[in-house]
Amino acid sequence: MTATRISLFYGALFLVIGVILPFWPVWLESRGLSLTQIGFVISAGLWIRALSNPFIAQLADRFGQPKKLIIGLAWGSLFSHLLFFSANEFWSLLIVSIPATMLLFALMPLGDAVTMLKVRSGQVDYGRVRLWGSLTFILTASFSGFFLEDQPADAILWLIILFIIFTIAACHYLPKTITSGNQNFFSPIKAVFSSPPALVFMGGAALVQASHGVLYGFATIHWRSAGISEGVIGALWAEGVIAEILLFSVSGILFKRFKPIHFLLIAALAGILRWMILAETTVLPALIFAQLLHAFTFGATHLAGLHFIMKMIPERFAATAQSIYSSTAVGGAMAISTMFSGFLYDEYGAYSFYAMGVMCLAGLLTAMFSWHQIKNLE
Repeated sequence: MTATRISLFYGALFLVIGVILPFWPVWLESRGLSLTQIGFVISAGLWIRALSNPFIAQLADRFGQPKKLIIGLAWGSLFSHLLFFSANEFWSLLIVSIPATMLLFALMPLGDAVTMLKVRSGQVDYGRVRLWGSLTFILTASFSGFFLEDQPADAILWLIILFIIFTIAACHYLPKTITSGNQNFFSPIKAVFSSPPALVFMGGAALVQASHGVLYGFATIHWRSAGISEGVIGALWAEGVIAEILLFSVSGILFKRFKPIHFLLIAALAGILRWMILAETTVLPALIFAQLLHAFTFGATHLAGLHFIMKMIPERFAATAQSIYSSTAVGGAMAISTMFSGFLYDEYGAYSFYAMGVMCLAGLLTAMFSWHQIKNLE
């Protein structure tokens, strides 16, 4: 029952994400924003996530009741997204985007923290509950496109709000989770930042995750310019997520034999290979192989970060540690990578993937240093 409740949470939340990622720029454009303004609103959201998530998570660790905070965030996300209907120009949209992004995207690291607490107690296998999020993302991103094709742009926002309501219900259904809490508000964040092995490991994971910047921003454009059809491009993206799902489904077994650092080292090596392939060719068999490596470059890195935190950070600091990891790997580092990827691709085209390979090399060296630190502690 615990696994079912958590699976529903991931499934519902990724319904929202499955609409926002591909279609939110379209809705912003319908409000009259230029491409530059759209990019600013979206990148501002990434920075807000990076800066706010650890402080929101502090509340969960401070009071030891993450479920209540998750429910409050979900309701706040609903009300903040409703405000978009009254925002019609750049500054009002930017202002509304701040709480909307902050509240919605704080749910993921806090949900991961709850899940990993249940993993600690042996109640769930993270990969097998998290894969439902990836699966609903594929289905939503695919089928919502057909649904929205002949609809007005506001149908995008209404669909997001509908799925947020589903997410609220799933948040209420999450299993009850209580930790010991902390008297000092800043003790969780102090505990994380006073652990050099944790910081180095998170830095290595952030480098590998951020190396997806060119892929997420410009792979579709690059493949289209090479004459690859939209249908094949869509299949390539779906293939990457399916590969990720397959890794998640067996991760519980793998973590009985391998450590988080092993996952991170493999992810960095896979990233170097993947970005070299994408820099040099658009031949379909090579692209198919490169997209299979998404299981490692994203999936293995994500799993490594979660399991490292579970093993190295006390459970009373779990939400803060998870949010700091999310903020660095998915927030700040990705925001910086995305910002520079536009310049790199504009100047160097496909060769910009080599810069992502360099990031993975840096991630590999950082992971190796982290491994040395961990060995000294054992």
